[in-house]
Amino acid sequence: MFEELWQDDRAIEGLPIRLVIALVVGVASLSVMMNTISGLDAMSVTEVDVDPEPEVIGPEETDVELTVVEPDGSPVADATVVVSGSTATMDGVATAKTDDEGTATVTVDPSLGPNQGDGELSVDVKPPANGGYTDRRGNTAILVVRE
Repeated sequence: MFEELWQDDRAIEGLPIRLVIALVVGVASLSVMMNTISGLDAMSVTEVDVDPEPEVIGPEETDVELTVVEPDGSPVADATVVVSGSTATMDGVATAKTDDEGTATVTVDPSLGPNQGDGELSVDVKPPANGGYTDRRGNTAILVVRE
């Protein structure tokens, strides 16, 4: 019986090539997974927010300084800020582009209704194309209060 097994080489005939194929497929799969994991940082985006100064204004013409920042507080240059009426009204919109310090100044002239004590101006950001920024969440609004 042992002599028959020594003479029969069919069992090991295909084994080396199958091991090589399994090894090559495994290495290729591992390579794809590692590239995907290391490439996740490149695909991520950073949410930006706006820090208006002052945050509370009256219903008259006012210069508002808007600073576009990353979550860690770093400024974002070359972003476009757009201020428009929300519960407080404005004629048109005010836009500006941020400088190297992430700051832009806009002049707003909001108004409130006759029986309205306060309202808000909304601030939207169009982030720069480079840098992987996005503005999906709501930004800090500018509060307009009748004195």
